Amino acid sequence: MLEYLTDFFQYRIFFYVSLIVIGTIILTVMACINIKNYKWKFTKKEDKLLKDSPFIPGISVIAPAYNEETTIITNVNSMLTLDYPLFEVVIVNDGSKDKTLELLIEEFDLEETSFAYIEKIKTKPFKRILKSRNPKYDKLTIVDKENGGTKADATNAGINASVFPYFLCTDVDCVLSRDALLKMIQPVLNSSVQVIAVGATMRMANSCEIDEDGIITRVRPPKRIIPCFQEIEYLRSYLISKMGWAFINAVPNVSGGLGLFDKSVVIEAGGYDPISHAEDMDMTLRIIAYMRDFNKKYRIVQIPVTTCWTEGPPNVSVLHKQRTRWARGMMQIFIVHRKFLFNRKYGRTGLLLMPYIFFFEFLAPVIETIGIIMMIYFLFTKQINFETVYVLLGFVYLLGITVSAITVILDISVSKLYRRFREYGKLIFFSFFEFIGFHLLVVFFNIKGYISFLSRQNFEWGAMKRQGFDQKRETSVEESK
Repeated sequence: MLEYLTDFFQYRIFFYVSLIVIGTIILTVMACINIKNYKWKFTKKEDKLLKDSPFIPGISVIAPAYNEETTIITNVNSMLTLDYPLFEVVIVNDGSKDKTLELLIEEFDLEETSFAYIEKIKTKPFKRILKSRNPKYDKLTIVDKENGGTKADATNAGINASVFPYFLCTDVDCVLSRDALLKMIQPVLNSSVQVIAVGATMRMANSCEIDEDGIITRVRPPKRIIPCFQEIEYLRSYLISKMGWAFINAVPNVSGGLGLFDKSVVIEAGGYDPISHAEDMDMTLRIIAYMRDFNKKYRIVQIPVTTCWTEGPPNVSVLHKQRTRWARGMMQIFIVHRKFLFNRKYGRTGLLLMPYIFFFEFLAPVIETIGIIMMIYFLFTKQINFETVYVLLGFVYLLGITVSAITVILDISVSKLYRRFREYGKLIFFSFFEFIGFHLLVVFFNIKGYISFLSRQNFEWGAMKRQGFDQKRETSVEESK
């Protein structure tokens, strides 16, 4: 019986790994084609035409803030320098307990003002709207509200206070490129089918040089080990996975750190789920469900251009908090949105995307953990066929490095942001160690996140230490509780 189970496990693992390899190759090919098509469609000429157009739609930049005193001023200044004809910046102070609101009031000369705040989406109690007395900051709006426990609730309040038909959802610790709005609105204006959301590439702000106005003056790969691994992971996620799925209009999620949405569709879909801890994927699935339920044609677009930098976890402790939160959110998604799995009603999302994510992303940490345990058992019982194991692991290992190398090449082809090619070489060098180091950590944190969700442990925003963007100091602040 034990021998039968051993053979069964070995064959199933081989089949599972083979499917992952095939899926990765297909996504990579589709991503390369999609990026080539994007570069052919959009050039710098479009930016100039849009800036000069009197018909360009307005965009509201919405950023929730909870205990962000270290970076709040730099990041708000960065948002106010966006190169776009018609936009506003809506910062939602979600009941911060530190000096976030006080710093905003002092820096931007804010005062409470009358405002027709209409609660289109239900949120925790709204307190007041603050605007600047200084005309220089007339694009800035501060929403002060009670803490809702999640980013989703704060974002909904920002949507309620926004005035334009499109909104960009971002994080207050993110630094946007000056042309971010121009790049992200282009697919909306270029499509004959309604574009309900647009995503773009994000990367690590750690080690980048940022001036006092919040503008990145020098892009560098992170100096620290953990953020450098994340830089590779982020680029691979955006340029391979999301660009690949976008080729068939099946984007898995529009990142919560950077996503442009059609506000009317989001409101009709009920807004962000205030109890969701994976608000980005939850929102993407909500708007897809709304469009499919009412038989409306739609597109969700991913563009390969880097338009946002975020401060990634600088060490293992903070990475642990981030990834366990993501894991809880992933499990929550498949409970709340289980109707999507293998459901023809939701097209490619139901028949291809969600089953793929379920089997090869959600279940992957569980299967890998079981695989490691079985490998140890086989090793002690001398049942391992080392030749087969070496071939299988070696092939997967080399495929991962190859995909990372292709990702770097694609990033260079889109826009060479690093000044030196040796900086790109650093990413490829780190990819040699990702599988045996960083990846195993992430697997462990995912399993821990699943267990904490199933055990119903209390969870709110999560904690995150901010290093800030001043390279000369090493301060930290608790993001949330």
